[in-house]
Amino acid sequence: MNALPATAQVVIVGAGPAGLTAGIALADAGADVVLLDRLAEGANTSRAAVVHARTLEVLEEFGVTAELRERGIVVPNFVLWDGDRALARLDFSDLPTDYPYTLMIGQETTEALLLARLEKAGGQVHRPYEVTAVTRDAAGATVEYRDGAGETGSIRADYVIGADGMHSRVREAAGIGFTGSTYAESFVLADVHMAWPDPRTQVSLHLSPEGVTVVAPLPDEAGTRYRVVATVAEAPEHPDLGDVQSILDARRPGAGVKVQEVLWSSRFRVHHRVADAYRAGRLFLAGDAAHVHSPAGGQGMNTGIQDAALLGTLLGRVLNGEPATLLDGYEKTRRPVALGVVAFTDRITRMATLRARPARTVRNLLISNVTRVPAVRNAIAFRLSELANK
Repeated sequence: MNALPATAQVVIVGAGPAGLTAGIALADAGADVVLLDRLAEGANTSRAAVVHARTLEVLEEFGVTAELRERGIVVPNFVLWDGDRALARLDFSDLPTDYPYTLMIGQETTEALLLARLEKAGGQVHRPYEVTAVTRDAAGATVEYRDGAGETGSIRADYVIGADGMHSRVREAAGIGFTGSTYAESFVLADVHMAWPDPRTQVSLHLSPEGVTVVAPLPDEAGTRYRVVATVAEAPEHPDLGDVQSILDARRPGAGVKVQEVLWSSRFRVHHRVADAYRAGRLFLAGDAAHVHSPAGGQGMNTGIQDAALLGTLLGRVLNGEPATLLDGYEKTRRPVALGVVAFTDRITRMATLRARPARTVRNLLISNVTRVPAVRNAIAFRLSELANK
């Protein structure tokens, strides 16, 4: 562990993708920034594996996108299924961006590249430091922490960014509510090696009475590695090969899917919530501390990175002498985006999990008909890519 300073201009709590991005923006601005994370090491599993076009545009400004592109797999197509029937096909290749695709890359790789870029800018992540309290006043905030050896200390900061996830200590200290609720279903998340019938240039979203299932390719020399995300009534704690195989057999019948190996797996419950405010004085929220939602569309990490890039840039400008009123633009810009993402992913999730046959029949007919119109297909792709968030 590295010794921590007694003071800093900015303390960032949480060194996931959002915290690292904010750190890069601030380090580039010459700010005195300290990043704390309670974990002894960064992500070592793929978890959030989708990077959308708008995020690639944002990260291009930090010089990260080219290497992400080199390490990931380009996926320009999105196909919506009900059982063995393809309802709609979306093509991202006509999007108005230099990145007309979805990039599939594991979160552990994304974090490693962001960390390397942070260190290149002169920053670093201090681990493991658990923030135990944050006390704010008009001039700044005091961040109390406990290190891995149980020793305690504190840092005085001008500003604090909470990028510390859904159970944010910073949000709690700020007294900011987290409005929303929890989905009844649980989610299976797994990376597997398998024989899958679709080309590795597409993400497949499957609708079924049992739940929504997303299958997407992940970088792999053998070309057999895939991400599987599926809603189930009650997921096992550690889904195994048989669990994943039965999900795919039920939701893509007749496809000849053969799961060969589960590389890692997890279960989780999903909330759809947005912080009532993104700021309390000199405390700010970004990423999952500010918003959480269904993984449908793969937009969580992307929205968080975009939050952090804007917040870090604005804060860097203020620390370099520009008016503090610039910071008012953060919540005004980013909270409406989060509200839109939460509503959008909630609609996808509820639409995908319709159980009654008449409702499913109407849904499928509607999807098939409206997506025959090129303008509709392009509009959906534009929304999924988060280019609408500019």
